[in-house]
Amino acid sequence: MSAQSTEQSALDVLVVGGSGVDTVVRVGTLPVPQVDSVGVPPIREWAGHTGGNVALGCRALGLGVTFLDFIGDDLPGEQVRERLAGGGVDFEHLVSPTGTRRAVNLVDDTGRRMSFYDARDPGDLRMPRDFYLPHLRRARHVHLSIMNFARFLYDDIAELGVPVSTDLHDWDGVDDHHRDFALRSDVVFLSAAGAGERIASVMREILREGRAEAVVATAGAGGSYLMTRDGGRTPRPVPATVPPSPVVDSNGAGDAYVSGFLYGRLAGRRVEDCARLGAVAGAYACTGNGSSALIGREGLDSAQV
Repeated sequence: MSAQSTEQSALDVLVVGGSGVDTVVRVGTLPVPQVDSVGVPPIREWAGHTGGNVALGCRALGLGVTFLDFIGDDLPGEQVRERLAGGGVDFEHLVSPTGTRRAVNLVDDTGRRMSFYDARDPGDLRMPRDFYLPHLRRARHVHLSIMNFARFLYDDIAELGVPVSTDLHDWDGVDDHHRDFALRSDVVFLSAAGAGERIASVMREILREGRAEAVVATAGAGGSYLMTRDGGRTPRPVPATVPPSPVVDSNGAGDAYVSGFLYGRLAGRRVEDCARLGAVAGAYACTGNGSSALIGREGLDSAQV
């Protein structure tokens, strides 16, 4: 086997969808005052978004990663390409007619954020099968962002028998856009804030109605909650990890959690250990601006998990 063939076969994680550029505005508190003008520190831009952050986080942990997505033929698209190349991610893209996704994130002094997301993908956007199938066939695991076009990969994923995860973010358990992702993935991540007091019942519904082996609800500084198909009806708490230095920005913390979890899963760790590794990676991500703080394999392996 040639060196090139060996490299092409070493695909641990295929990430599909979810790149873009964040404009980060630091504010003192959230919500911001309702005034005409507020002075803020320098406004920064960071390329990443959920899929890009997961791809970068997995690559920082030494996993072989390919990332597929649509981006625009524009300056934000160039920023995305440069960021992923700098992180060693194999990024293959198609040109979106509506440009690269954007978000404006307000971040307060404690690192909490409020995001204004511009998805901008047209509803009829589809990823051609001959573009993604060669990568899908050699992947050990697939992570789908909740882009509308990504839902159309599930049939091929199921036919090939490749494990798949997704992050529903702030799903309330009702919005139909998320339902395919919730019910057709083997591992489901979501934010506990989306469903509020109903989060336990939403997690149970995902396990009951879908194919998930594990559902993880992240709760920021409150830790996370884990439910498995054979683990009872009550979410099991996973304590938050204390960040190794002061919290700067929680942007990308949930994506880092996903990366740490997938690292543990691909290493054959117990699901509880995977959740703890996710908590370590998520805490580390809070110590840098934007999505710049990515824990490496040595740092994660040295955690007492």
